[in-house]
Amino acid sequence: MENVAQTGRNEEAVHNETFSKGRSLQGNITEYRCDICKKTLSSEHEVLKHKEIHQNKRPFHCEICGKCFMKKPLLVSHIRSHTGGRSYHCEICEKSFLSKHDLNRHNKGHTGEKPFHCEICEKCFLFKYDLNRHKRTHSGEKPYHCEVCGKSFSDSSHLVVHKRSHTGEKPYSCNICGKSFSVGGSLVIHKRIHTGEKPFHCEICGKSFLCNSYLTRHKRTHAEEKLFSCEICGKSFINNSCLVNHKRIHTEEEPFHCEICGKHFIKNFHLVSHKRSHSGKQPFHCEICGKSFFTKNCLDRHNKTHTGEKPFRCEICGKCFISKSHLNLHNKTHTGEKPYHCDICSKSFLHQYNLNRHKRTHSGEKPYHCEVCGKFFSDNSSLAVHMRRHAGEKPYSCNICGKSFTVSTSLVIHKRIHTGEKPFHCEICGKSYVDNSYLTKHIRCHTGENSFYCETCGKSFIDNSNLIKHKQTHTGERPFHCETCGKCFTRDFSLVVHKRIHSGERLFNCDICGKSFRTNSVLKTHKKTHPGMNHLD
Repeated sequence: MENVAQTGRNEEAVHNETFSKGRSLQGNITEYRCDICKKTLSSEHEVLKHKEIHQNKRPFHCEICGKCFMKKPLLVSHIRSHTGGRSYHCEICEKSFLSKHDLNRHNKGHTGEKPFHCEICEKCFLFKYDLNRHKRTHSGEKPYHCEVCGKSFSDSSHLVVHKRSHTGEKPYSCNICGKSFSVGGSLVIHKRIHTGEKPFHCEICGKSFLCNSYLTRHKRTHAEEKLFSCEICGKSFINNSCLVNHKRIHTEEEPFHCEICGKHFIKNFHLVSHKRSHSGKQPFHCEICGKSFFTKNCLDRHNKTHTGEKPFRCEICGKCFISKSHLNLHNKTHTGEKPYHCDICSKSFLHQYNLNRHKRTHSGEKPYHCEVCGKFFSDNSSLAVHMRRHAGEKPYSCNICGKSFTVSTSLVIHKRIHTGEKPFHCEICGKSYVDNSYLTKHIRCHTGENSFYCETCGKSFIDNSNLIKHKQTHTGERPFHCETCGKCFTRDFSLVVHKRIHSGERLFNCDICGKSFRTNSVLKTHKKTHPGMNHLD
């Protein structure tokens, strides 16, 4: 009993001492400071509540996910994130919130009130907490440390989210598709994909976005504001994450690696997409044709092939593209820029991806294999095209003759047969071709370059396809079979032409006499029989 009384007296003494210090401070400075982290608060009561953070006192537990809170109102607000209950509504825009605190914070967005100013850069904030967090970007202070990996953070909320990357915890689940997230804000943004809501609008062009960060990034494309510069090459970026990813090109850092095949990636997003190539999972589906894709970006780009939308225009030649990345790639054809160099043969490329693929021609590495026939490929896109041959899938159709292709570029080249367009010209003899690969092959006729050699007989060829065809004369291999008559061929193209004998299909028409032919080469030979057409190649 005496011990209890003594304990009570000690606690009372501590409280009285703290209270008297508070009165003294209040009379002079009207501020109270935590002696552990030096944070300034408005009252002694706030200091006592704040110290519970350091003592890790979180007595209020969520029965759904086990998360703990210092205060009961915080627990009540958190529970609404599980139930979806939003009791507080904005009278101006009807938006709903989990807590009164969140509503009050939101209301200041309508009034434009930002009473807390940074003395260093003059940036303004809605709340003191946001200002304190911002100040750490100037001081570089990161007082919150992860006990697992040692990484440091400027505020406790970032540390909490980071720890979930170690535990794999994703407590916020979408009630529509079941996808889970480590942060409640990510779930809110994700749900807008289902509802189609895009509440953030660009005042310049009217484009809408799922979240404010996307809008902020977009606005910089109008202002051409690029605040983040690379110290190595001077290239500028509209946000810090793009700069961080870019710097990995210089350092060759690829921190994200696939546990299945060991491949490394610069971005985690690329790793996630890559893993789907192993699992075969293609979660993004086209509502028009049913085609599936590994990423939403690929689906969005594909959808534009149905609508014909090409919103990105080249200012030099006027050519339009379905994506900004395609336009950027095209622009480099005007500047001649090829910043990625092979250290073996010095060949240059527009993109790091193309250089990586090229390097495999030196190493012979073919990490992608077909599960149907066991064939190996140097890049994932070649495997995807190959798989279409097994499935018989030809998603790209000519709107003139109906012919279908496994690759979109083949359709583009094919259409030039109908239009007569031959944009690739030989500077030596003036001969023109529908595709650059044909021109490259033709130029070797002038230079005498035969880079592809047969290991059996030593004969050389101007391209690899002719070498492969030649090798089949040694092996007797004829892998392409006609299902109708059983005849075998060394080339896929020969089988396609042969099948037209059975179907009676004649795709190539003479525009002079109307006669039809099975192949374009026979049509060309025929045209020379007409007067004045002997100049045709």
